[in-house]
Amino acid sequence: MSMPSRLPDPYGQGSGANLADILERVLDKGIVIAGDIRINLLDIELLTIKLRLIVASVDKAKEMGIDWWEDDPALSSRARRNELARENTELRERLARLEELEPSRRAEEESP
Repeated sequence: MSMPSRLPDPYGQGSGANLADILERVLDKGIVIAGDIRINLLDIELLTIKLRLIVASVDKAKEMGIDWWEDDPALSSRARRNELARENTELRERLARLEELEPSRRAEEESP
């Protein structure tokens, strides 16, 4: 007795995983792609490029300790506000120091 041959269902049909399922799994688990490119000429290393790519959900990335976007003022409004507040505090301190020096300079200029 012979079994009839059956071809697998094409992607997007049947019970196979669809793109949304695959993306959900990747974002839930995370995926790391790493590679190095080295260019040598006569055993002399001319160029090395290290590539690291991590694809994960924000929650998974934070769980792994990756949260650099939270401190980047170009990507986070909170980081931008913090940077402006820090800069404002620094400028106020510099102004206070300059104002403290000003009376002593005037006294030096007025005395013969």
